[in-house]
Amino acid sequence: MKRISGLFLMALLSGAITLGAYKLVFDKNAPVGSELSVAPSQTNFAKNVNYLPETGDFTAAADKAVHTVVHVKNVSYSTAPSNPYSYFFGYGQREAQPQIGTGSGVIITEDGYIVTNNHVVQNASELEVTLNNNKSYKAKLVGTDSNMDIALLKIDADEKLPFATFGNSDDIKVGEWVLAVGNPYNLTSTVTAGIVSAKARNLSNDGIQSFIQTDAAVNPGNSGGALVNTRGELVGINTMISSMTGSYVGYSFAVPSNITRKIIEDIMEYGNVQRGVLGVKGGELNSYASKELGVRETQGFYINDVIKDSGAEKAGLKKGDIIVKVDERTINSFADLNNAIGTKRPNDVVNVGIHRDGELLTLPVKLSKNDINTFKYNGLELEDISNGEKQQYKINYGVKVKEINDESLMPYYNELKDGIILSIGNYKAKDIETVSKILSSKKANERVRVEMITKSGELVRFLI
Repeated sequence: MKRISGLFLMALLSGAITLGAYKLVFDKNAPVGSELSVAPSQTNFAKNVNYLPETGDFTAAADKAVHTVVHVKNVSYSTAPSNPYSYFFGYGQREAQPQIGTGSGVIITEDGYIVTNNHVVQNASELEVTLNNNKSYKAKLVGTDSNMDIALLKIDADEKLPFATFGNSDDIKVGEWVLAVGNPYNLTSTVTAGIVSAKARNLSNDGIQSFIQTDAAVNPGNSGGALVNTRGELVGINTMISSMTGSYVGYSFAVPSNITRKIIEDIMEYGNVQRGVLGVKGGELNSYASKELGVRETQGFYINDVIKDSGAEKAGLKKGDIIVKVDERTINSFADLNNAIGTKRPNDVVNVGIHRDGELLTLPVKLSKNDINTFKYNGLELEDISNGEKQQYKINYGVKVKEINDESLMPYYNELKDGIILSIGNYKAKDIETVSKILSSKKANERVRVEMITKSGELVRFLI
């Protein structure tokens, strides 16, 4: 009996000590019998992770952004038959019919420079911009980049304008809150919110684009509007939606602000976009590609060919190298590589990290001029000519018809394929940048004369 009583007292004493130690270590301030509503570790986690602005809303960011976003109206003219005879028999007067398209834009300087999408202003005869305060101005097209779907406009306002502050699009993270701000129907600016769903999305067959994907609601009239972070900084230009109906269904895409900024700086300083290239060809790795190539890595860009005389060749890059880093940016895909190089210019030096024979090497590469750039227009794929082709045809400029994809042009395939275009309208076809600028600014249904040397050396002229 005494032994049992002793064990009972010992158990009781142990329980009291354990309870006292718990209260002393974990809950010094709580009275006996109280319950903790949130564990200490949960409280610290909530403080350290910034899911929302401290105020719990986006009003400050929205107020900062809405005044910088404008409505853009594009007026173009197409001819239409004035009577049934001209429609069926091709004669008689033809009347110019106005066609109106709309979109959004973002003011980027207080003196009236505005960035928007190229497709918002394409083929425009007249451009009009309406500010958030309902003032309207005629706009001038300064320059475009059809590859990245960016255009730069200029208005002459009678006051200093509110303008967007550029943020660093490289710093945004998947899951971060963003706002899409647009002026789609000239009803003053509208704001929607969402998160960054993915970065470096590639939606283009030629691999040029590197989009920010968000789930912020964006509709066609929002094209050219602002994507801003919770500080109201511009991190992208809303460009497109992915939808089978043409309306928003859950995904929208924006050109990153770092790429946008580089494009408009080039247009303002040089009149066109200065693109640097590594000088490599290849593709991104995945499980299937890695197995086919016999490599262990499943991420990165596999070099299949190195362009002769390019910066990559001079730096020592070889076929079989796998690019995994450019400067401090990790390269997992083709879109990552495009994004890293898209903000650079010819003669810039980048540090390229590669896997070669099990070793990680870093090689400095001086980017060369984009002599392998291509441009697609109405079923024609064009590219800059090589030095060898210049010597062959005894010319010092021109662009080459690389491929033909339009059924209506197939009867002329042999004559057009590999021909060298010398001029378009009254302009020399100096290079792809020049040609893309000429054709992108061509009015709707306007036909221009093209002068070309065929691969047999014959000089021909035709209309496109």
